[in-house]
Amino acid sequence: MSLEEKTYSVLVVSSADNFYNAMTAMLPKTSFQPIIKAATVSAAQNAVAERNFDFVIINSPVRDDLGTRFAIDCSTSHNALVLFLISNEIHGDVYAKVSEHGVFTLPKPMNKQSMDNALRWLLTAKHRLSGAEKQTTKIEDKMEEIRLVNKAKWLLISNEGLLEPEAHRYLEKEAMNRCISKKQLAEEIIEKYG
Repeated sequence: MSLEEKTYSVLVVSSADNFYNAMTAMLPKTSFQPIIKAATVSAAQNAVAERNFDFVIINSPVRDDLGTRFAIDCSTSHNALVLFLISNEIHGDVYAKVSEHGVFTLPKPMNKQSMDNALRWLLTAKHRLSGAEKQTTKIEDKMEEIRLVNKAKWLLISNEGLLEPEAHRYLEKEAMNRCISKKQLAEEIIEKYG
């Protein structure tokens, strides 16, 4: 795996210490830290309640549960990318339940190369999701600005007697003259008339 500037937090859910040790050996400390171990689903639930994890790797079955519900919850409610390792005999059934929730599965037994490839897929998915989240944030910010500007425009129309094109031009010109954003000016107008 290539080294990344960003570090990713990982929760490894496994009853087997040797699996946790293998994971910590595979994940470079420069890119993955902290790497937290939970030996039971209950302990893992406590861990995700305390902090967000970028990745959750579940070596199923765990002492107290298969981990299917926990995998789905981590993927949908906690926005973690989840890799669910499940025995080959039930892999198809589990995959059918969890894949629609964005959980990645890998049948066991697997080799080091399969695990390395799965970790690369998770990183690729994380990069892709990060880009989508940034784009969503930009769109939400722009929508908020439009909403505020429209509200300010209607306040100018109702309180200053301007027509809609005049209110629009006023907002653009005033923001430009004062070297502030239209959003900032809109917030001032809303505060003044609100």
